[in-house]
Amino acid sequence: MVSAYAELEERMRGRLGGRECLYVPSCRLGLYLALRHWCRPGGRVLMSPVNDDVIFFVALAAGLRPVQAPLDPRDGSIDTAAVPESVWRGLSAVLTTNLYGNPDPAPELRARCDLLGIPLIEDAAHAIGSTVGGRPVGAYGEASVFSLSKHTAAKTGGFLTLADPALREEFAAARDALLHPTRATAELAYRIRPYAETAVRGLRLVTAARAAVRALGLEERAEIRMPLRADELARALPAAPALDPFHSWIRVDMHDYRLRPGAGRLRRTARRLARLDTVLDAHREGTRRLLAGEFAAPGAADEPAQPLFRVPLLVADREAATAALARHRITTGYLYDPPLDSYAGEAFTDPSPAPEAAAWFARHALPVDPRRADEVLAVLRTAGIRPAHHPSPAFGGAR
Repeated sequence: MVSAYAELEERMRGRLGGRECLYVPSCRLGLYLALRHWCRPGGRVLMSPVNDDVIFFVALAAGLRPVQAPLDPRDGSIDTAAVPESVWRGLSAVLTTNLYGNPDPAPELRARCDLLGIPLIEDAAHAIGSTVGGRPVGAYGEASVFSLSKHTAAKTGGFLTLADPALREEFAAARDALLHPTRATAELAYRIRPYAETAVRGLRLVTAARAAVRALGLEERAEIRMPLRADELARALPAAPALDPFHSWIRVDMHDYRLRPGAGRLRRTARRLARLDTVLDAHREGTRRLLAGEFAAPGAADEPAQPLFRVPLLVADREAATAALARHRITTGYLYDPPLDSYAGEAFTDPSPAPEAAAWFARHALPVDPRRADEVLAVLRTAGIRPAHHPSPAFGGAR
């Protein structure tokens, strides 16, 4: 088991210039470990309101108060200039999102965190191949977390990376204390899942399969956001920091997030990770084509393309665009609407001091797999989908 972890960790270490890497069964578990280590309970952490709600619940489980940041409406990155000084002074940490692989301004955030004496923690789940300031995303913070469920499509695993290698043993012990034992049934399900999914797609049974899941009561998200269950959440808060009281929220979309991996799972993950560069090349090329089109934010194509996990096209009517793509069996996922401050309310989070840009981006962003760039552009153009134009100086004024 240790040798299998070591192989994965060594490959990731090479990508990050020697930065210490610790395998974790999920990005969300790695993030919990980092927040627990660097932030005292009751601390306030700046984060993006356009983010997976699971990450919001991880912050609550760590005993922290999320503070929602203003965003750049072009790509959903944190707008550092729009964060008031009064907000900066009250923070215990900053958590980046690097939404869809678009980097948050890590050099500026690093400088601000150094000035305040607080940690920068990077969520690089979508950004395993992205760079910012000439360095890989994930190389700036005291800690960063990566997912192997995204670009590699391993559907399991991730990394917690550390700026200080002396912390490795402490974090490895903390990880192991939270892991659940390997289950034979879970490992069998993991092994057969790719074949089952291939069969469903090949037989065009995706709609029927989803209907069956709903009928059995197994669907955890009827809408984009999972149900908040505010009364239950309020009762869980006093138990933080702890994972178990928040398990029903944190496990959504990944019930094995704290499961100790079996040998088969690790072997498949290693094979996927070995092919990552080829995947990143395909994502980079597709991103370049999508950002050159009419649905990209103005100026998006001026910089070298990143290997985005998803490219957020900006469309006037996302519902119509999603329906048009669905008719061609192109599924739209990784939507994060409404923003977390609207979703959770002031009982559970500090709202953004400038929420308009995040609300606009969350409503109009259409996350597209760049490997299907040409198909998506053809469908949207044929369906008469119009680009969204933001009436702000950042978008050159209303059109």
